[in-house]
Amino acid sequence: MITIAVDCMGGDHGPQVTLVACRQFLDRHEEAQLIMVGLPECFSGFTHPRAQLVGASEVVTMDDPLEVALRRKKDSSMRISIQQVKDGAAQAAVSAGNTAALMAISRYLLKTLDGIDRPAIAGQIPNAKGKATTVLDMGANVDCSAEHLLQFAVMGAALVSVLNGEENPSVGLLNIGEEAIKGNEVIKKAGELLRSAAKSGDLNFYGNVEGNDIFKGTADIVVCDGFVGNVALKASEGLATMIVNFLKMEFSRNIFTKLAAIAAYPVISALKKRMDHRRYNGGALLGLRGLVFKSHGSADAVAFENALARAYDAARNNLLDRVQARIARAAPLLAAREVAPPVEAALV
Repeated sequence: MITIAVDCMGGDHGPQVTLVACRQFLDRHEEAQLIMVGLPECFSGFTHPRAQLVGASEVVTMDDPLEVALRRKKDSSMRISIQQVKDGAAQAAVSAGNTAALMAISRYLLKTLDGIDRPAIAGQIPNAKGKATTVLDMGANVDCSAEHLLQFAVMGAALVSVLNGEENPSVGLLNIGEEAIKGNEVIKKAGELLRSAAKSGDLNFYGNVEGNDIFKGTADIVVCDGFVGNVALKASEGLATMIVNFLKMEFSRNIFTKLAAIAAYPVISALKKRMDHRRYNGGALLGLRGLVFKSHGSADAVAFENALARAYDAARNNLLDRVQARIARAAPLLAAREVAPPVEAALV
């Protein structure tokens, strides 16, 4: 039985989305149980044999400063959810709340793995191959050193190898061009570190990739700093929405386009499903001594349920142990890292 702790108050919509998603998730996963944390009044009328309801007296809002979320709101639904993982009551925690707060609280309570300076958010963006490209960081670290990007690559490779069953996934470094001479000094140095890792057999480094390669599926994993990764994520979601809305508008112009839409419905439906970013909701906070997953703040019930399912799959497949093993193998490679400055987190 896999147990997941859920911050039911997080996100733009809170309990009106999370409670629906939790019930749907439990109905579809008979070997899962949830520890649902929120204000007591939010659970009015909610019952499920595999759900434990835990009360909290505080809520971390989307605009709470880090100091408030971490130091003052010690009985928040977000903090209590992560505490369940620390105490061993749950194998993973899921929240759609304030990204900066989630990262800070998770790092404070769970600590980072040996060899890792900063946790990173790893998410997926659908690509032209019918799969998804794993991108990290997606918003936890605005500024990164070359050593941080190397650590992201190691953690991303571990994640993809576990969840996708790919023994040696390829890693690309996001840059403004494929040539090794391009990019700023951080990117150039990161490229050197990644090429060195490839020579030693620690990583399958593809090389530099550009933004369009994320959508082509050129590499299984793309590493970048959190500022760039978050922009790429939001751009991909906006593009998918624009295409779907454009097709709806074009096929509703007149009787002929409506007839064409009926004929093309199977293709349009398949395209809509492939581009639906809700299918890929739930980014793993890699590098912690526990599993924490971040859902989009604007997630609806379908998207939040997918975040729960992603956390469930990670726990069921022993993601944490396998990430630790991968990092341990790469310990000599990571030993020469720079001392990391304080964590900076982007609000998603």
